[in-house]
Amino acid sequence: MALLVSSWSNGVQSVPKDYVMPPERRPGDFVSACNEIPVIDLQENPKIDRSDIVQQILKACQEFGLFQVINHGVSEKMMEDMRVLYHEFFNMPVDDKLRGYFEPWSTTGCSLYTSGVNYAKEDVHYWKDTLRHPCHPLEEHTPSWPEKPARYREEVGRYAVEVRKMGFKILDLIGEGLGLNEGYFNGVNQYQTMAINHYPLCPDPGLAMGIDGHTDPNLITFLQQDQYGLQMCKDGKWMGIDPIPNAFVVNIGYQLEIISNGKLKSAEHRVVTSSTTARTSIVTFFGPNAGLPIVVEPAKELVTSTSPKMFKSYQYNNFIADYLAYIRKPFPPSGTPLDPYRV
Repeated sequence: MALLVSSWSNGVQSVPKDYVMPPERRPGDFVSACNEIPVIDLQENPKIDRSDIVQQILKACQEFGLFQVINHGVSEKMMEDMRVLYHEFFNMPVDDKLRGYFEPWSTTGCSLYTSGVNYAKEDVHYWKDTLRHPCHPLEEHTPSWPEKPARYREEVGRYAVEVRKMGFKILDLIGEGLGLNEGYFNGVNQYQTMAINHYPLCPDPGLAMGIDGHTDPNLITFLQQDQYGLQMCKDGKWMGIDPIPNAFVVNIGYQLEIISNGKLKSAEHRVVTSSTTARTSIVTFFGPNAGLPIVVEPAKELVTSTSPKMFKSYQYNNFIADYLAYIRKPFPPSGTPLDPYRV
């Protein structure tokens, strides 16, 4: 069993050699924050036409594949409660945290692991610990969640419900912008899971990475962050995403790019470490259930003579298997996991 980074890294003076990234995978020079990333206000306002919000979101999805939302319906108190809860969780004694240590991509239970999805075969490790568990339907999954802190299941359960409401509100706005029928994504998104990533203080952020550049394989991702560390790649350049108090970062995944027939773009992103501030991000993933034979393909409404089909139809469980095989390779090949699915 690989020990959690947070169990041994406090006070270390140098990065262990198996956490030192090769030069081409290091974060590089200082990356300035990007002020162009859209911040979209979802608060209902009679002075703002709904179509304006729809177009803001659609433009952000097309240009960046990523945006931030405020006034989204998840209360400030609930978001603060999550910050406090996970600070407490990752500062518990390691024996209290390690109640389960399973396959990181398990769809049935809770897992707590370090680095990436293939620790034993990694050429170098990431400077992070991750707690991951499914959260819909709640009654099926809460029994596998952590028992400590004692309020965990109650508070995280309420949070998962509110994030789900926000998520479908945003998906409906995206669907409206694409010209899809109302509720289109209800049939695509059967799965919701959370991943809480903890990045402890790192003695030399120039040598280590929280996680390499990647694009999410799911439908759409909602990120609560309170400390800087998230960066995205646009036009071949990395740019920083400064946290906005009580905002969510919304990140387009591969499945939404495919369903939109390439009209929306998934965002490549990564996380850098810090020598001054530990960072904990609370991530919620929406997507198809890989345990079911669900077919994903470009929406038929978006395939026309002038916009031909860009991606093949496929079963989502096959896509996830290919995606995991791709990212588990010690040295991923050129291209992207999407390439075999292009027409």
